[in-house]
Amino acid sequence: MPSPFLFAILLSYLVFVAGMVFEGSGPLEMTTYWFDGFWAFLAFAMQMTLILMTGFVLAYHPRVNALLKGLTQLPSSGKQAVVLVGVFSMAVAWIHWGFSLILGAIFAREMGKTAHRNGMPVHYPLLCVAGYMGLGLTWHWGLSASAPLLLNTPENEFIEGGYIDGIVPASETIFSSYALLLTVSSIVVAAVFLYLLAPGAGRTRSITEFVDEQNLFDDSGAGSDTVPDGGIDTYETPAEKIDNSRLLGGLIALGGVVMVGYLLATEGLDAWNLNLVNFAFLFAGLLVFLRPAYYRERFGEAAEAAAGIILLFPFFAGIQGMMNASGLSSSIAEGLFAISSPETFPIIAWIAGGIVNLFVPSGGGEWIVLGPSVVEAAQGHGVPVGQATIAYAVGDAHTNLFNPFWALPLLAITGIKAREMFGYAIAMMLLLTPFLALALTFIPY
Repeated sequence: MPSPFLFAILLSYLVFVAGMVFEGSGPLEMTTYWFDGFWAFLAFAMQMTLILMTGFVLAYHPRVNALLKGLTQLPSSGKQAVVLVGVFSMAVAWIHWGFSLILGAIFAREMGKTAHRNGMPVHYPLLCVAGYMGLGLTWHWGLSASAPLLLNTPENEFIEGGYIDGIVPASETIFSSYALLLTVSSIVVAAVFLYLLAPGAGRTRSITEFVDEQNLFDDSGAGSDTVPDGGIDTYETPAEKIDNSRLLGGLIALGGVVMVGYLLATEGLDAWNLNLVNFAFLFAGLLVFLRPAYYRERFGEAAEAAAGIILLFPFFAGIQGMMNASGLSSSIAEGLFAISSPETFPIIAWIAGGIVNLFVPSGGGEWIVLGPSVVEAAQGHGVPVGQATIAYAVGDAHTNLFNPFWALPLLAITGIKAREMFGYAIAMMLLLTPFLALALTFIPY
């Protein structure tokens, strides 16, 4: 697959030409639209960056790694191991996709190591796919879902652009019975497929076939850092003592957590938007690490993982600027409206989300590009915006099983190559397709 940045450049040219050919805009006009839109989503880009980084930092905490090592002792067969990793990854992704992105990979690696130690045959490529299932299925309907949370954030770009009159509360998207039933049923069905796909004991390939056994049990890798949280402080200067004060870090972290609890208690679940998600996980992380200096260092390590979002989001915003100002967004909305009915629109939104995800691998970036058309077409059919948003989100998440962009951290952590695991990922995508089509159609909203 070409790099996502190249796809963003090619898509920019495609929209530029389409605006001239189909909407009659001139080259200078399209360039102006592109420039005017380029910086329109800086706040959203920062929100997405924080979601990734807060999850990244929490996932690498040594106590989390110790918990995962304990969980690896539970399965008694390779099939059970694959299912446990998959269910864990999908459940954690519903809570926080940045957390699952790293944690699912670490869990797959640790499960492979434990299986090797215990002589339990488990197929490592499928184990890695199980660790990726959170990003490949449940993340975009969960507590850190980009599209639903953006619509629930005050003064968001969809309100300012006139696509919706006010916020779409989380009770109509993430916490709707439609999304919750979809989440539970999807986890169950995916777990069954993982179990059925797992090869028998005689056909498994263990972790040692993909990672050099000499380096396999080197504990200097991901998730093995030690936190200086015990014993007597050895810091000498006043600045060092202040930087590493558990008291200062703990007090402000506790204040942040209390504030999150207060907002949820007074405003209910509809208070759960992008700002509150980032606020909650930012201070939860500080509460876990306590020492401000150490927490800052972990954020520095997470910065590299966020580079793609920082680079790509202005291009996605420029693409949407061209689409909106030229009229392409309305034309696409009219096309989606024409080929669907109120009953079939969730399927159409799901398919559209899946197709565009192949070119715009970021769910938030894709919603920037495609969201206005989906919302406009849904309103034309009288389909609730919340239902249309979840249907789109299913397509975006589901096709991550075909697009390896978000698997890059997993490949680095597990030591496996994309070609060695993505046959199983694509098999899971195809197996889940009929179920998702039926679920989106028949689960009542």
